Amino acid sequence: MCLPHRRILRAALLLFAITWLGAAASAQPGEGTLRVGSKRFTESYILAELLAQTAAPHTASPPVVRQGLGNTAIVYEALRSGAIDLYAEYTGTIALEILKGSPADTREAMNAALAPLGLGVAIPLGFNDGYALAVRAADAERLGLRTLSDLAKHPELKLGLSNEFLGRADGWKGLAARYGFTQTPTGLDHGLAYEAVAAKQIDAIDIYTTDAKIDHLGLRVLEDDKKYFPRYDAVVLYRLDLPARLPKAWAALQALEGRLDEHAMIAMNARAELQSVPFDAIARDFLAGTGKGARAEAREPRRGFAAKLFGPDLWQLARQHLVLVAVSVGVAILIGVPLAILVFPHVRLRALVLGFASLLQTVPSLALLAVLISMLGAIGALPALIALTLYSLLPIMRNTVTGLAEVPNGLRLAGTALGMTPPQNLRLVLLPLALPTLLAGVRTATAIAIGTATIAAFIGAGGFGERIVTGLALNDRELLLAGALPAAALALLSEGIFELIELAMRRRRGTPPSSLPLA
Repeated sequence: MCLPHRRILRAALLLFAITWLGAAASAQPGEGTLRVGSKRFTESYILAELLAQTAAPHTASPPVVRQGLGNTAIVYEALRSGAIDLYAEYTGTIALEILKGSPADTREAMNAALAPLGLGVAIPLGFNDGYALAVRAADAERLGLRTLSDLAKHPELKLGLSNEFLGRADGWKGLAARYGFTQTPTGLDHGLAYEAVAAKQIDAIDIYTTDAKIDHLGLRVLEDDKKYFPRYDAVVLYRLDLPARLPKAWAALQALEGRLDEHAMIAMNARAELQSVPFDAIARDFLAGTGKGARAEAREPRRGFAAKLFGPDLWQLARQHLVLVAVSVGVAILIGVPLAILVFPHVRLRALVLGFASLLQTVPSLALLAVLISMLGAIGALPALIALTLYSLLPIMRNTVTGLAEVPNGLRLAGTALGMTPPQNLRLVLLPLALPTLLAGVRTATAIAIGTATIAAFIGAGGFGERIVTGLALNDRELLLAGALPAAALALLSEGIFELIELAMRRRRGTPPSSLPLA
């Protein structure tokens, strides 16, 4: 490797390290900040806000709420790694999913099993939110469905179950074995399952017993007659260092013990799912003593699409989305272009590097984010930026190599004949001629990053994906569109900017606009 190439690579790696260090510093809150997490369903969003607002008057800085982090595996990994300090969990999930079937049936036993992990259980909130299966009431009457054993006798009925329930230790596999189910269920998002059963696309779904849409859609909850499901009492799962680190906030959180019952939780879920009331407003009303019941929420005005689209979080989400895209594509350019230049003369090495970059593109984004959380011990911007950078490398590297390969051999030799050194030939001849193709790769990488950045909301990295994730949890189409439309507008804006850049380059070279072939 020649000296100029080494300098290019060294500079790129230095900029890469500086960028990540800055991102890591900005992504991690201060030591005195309470960090609250939530899973990706309505009740967990509300409970996260309830915990944060209860502690807020007793912390030096406002608590950071990491909403919608995904399923149990992701939010638990965030807690274990120290990326969050606590979140609302359920005793059945702790015993069977986190402790993997440990016979920890009391809080004391759970704390003894969790202590070696640096975790603990405290503050029982006062309600049980169990798993159950539900069917349409009309089907229950017609087929005589009262229990899960009755459901197992009708293999013709279609089951649509949440993906987490399908994979949980206390989920479908054990339930099917206990009751003898022979159906092959369809995996669905929890929020979308309600719409699917209402539209008669499926016949039975898994539900949480405090879901507001059970009564709203007229569903019949089937009795667990063989007692498969344990109790799922809501508690706080926390890091053991939290009480010593934030003693006043921890003392304030103790006041929530036993304060919530099933009716209060159902009413709060209804306000979110049926009236689109923001989660923070629901928590604020409850803490202020004005927790509204079902009758009160029925009279509340529903937020319209315009209010969701142009909500106060629009510019904050836009800024977060832009930063994720700009930094990840920028770092991908700093890494991908020098690396492509270095491997270009070596055919086998080039094929190996491009093949590895292509392999990265095949890794599902959520799986990659989960792996990065485990490796880095962090959630938020840092793992999201790394994932987006990895996805951006292939189009940039491939187009750089393609652009260099397209330079006519005569022009390469002309530069050498004029006495140019290889670095000069690269800088003055090859790269300028390859620039249009390279820029097309950056354009593609930017489009990929804008779309993929919406997935970053699953790990608390912000951006327009926050609205999409929340809309999925609430089955709120308007909120989904309020996140998807700005992301699409950003993609169109980026296309317009690249089109202007290419137009300026063509004018500078004095070449006519290229015509695009018709599909």
